[in-house]
Amino acid sequence: MALNLDLIRATAQRVAASHGLDVVEVEYQGSSKHRILRIFIEKNAELRGKLAEAVKAERAEAGLPAAVEIDQLAGITHEDCQQFSQDFGTVLDVEELVPGAEYTLEVSSPGLDRKLYGEPDYRRFAGSLVKLQTFEPVAGNRHWHGRLTEVKEHSIVLDRSAVRQKGKSRKKDAANEAVEIEFANIEKANLVPEL
Repeated sequence: MALNLDLIRATAQRVAASHGLDVVEVEYQGSSKHRILRIFIEKNAELRGKLAEAVKAERAEAGLPAAVEIDQLAGITHEDCQQFSQDFGTVLDVEELVPGAEYTLEVSSPGLDRKLYGEPDYRRFAGSLVKLQTFEPVAGNRHWHGRLTEVKEHSIVLDRSAVRQKGKSRKKDAANEAVEIEFANIEKANLVPEL
């Protein structure tokens, strides 16, 4: 029996939804003796919205500014991971979704420097700093670092002026500060934490 990652993802999402969570990504690695199934989870969008409203109300009562980004409240607790892992692990074993008895299930948050997985993530994190790598060079470069300023139908726009470029003279040419990159050309992309 072969491993069906699509079925595992659908099952993980079903279990996650029962806990008010969403599955961000599913990864499978390893050889026959050391196999690891990793599931990255986060609070679902509806719950993040409710948490943001509650925090805004609390801040307003305390006389503090109400500005709270919904994604600042997307944190996963150890208890979230433990409960999901227990329930999902049981389903994996009962439905025999991972062939063979020996594998490790790891459940965690995607982290502050989370990977971005497609257009919905780019839209959600518009305005954030990102690092990305392209398959083919764009303007002679495959590695980019900048603020995600725009998400178009088939591409994104990065503002490179948001980060200090090392070893390069800083010219104030706005045309050279923004770069447009097609979704199909993005090999990998991650958020850059702003602390």
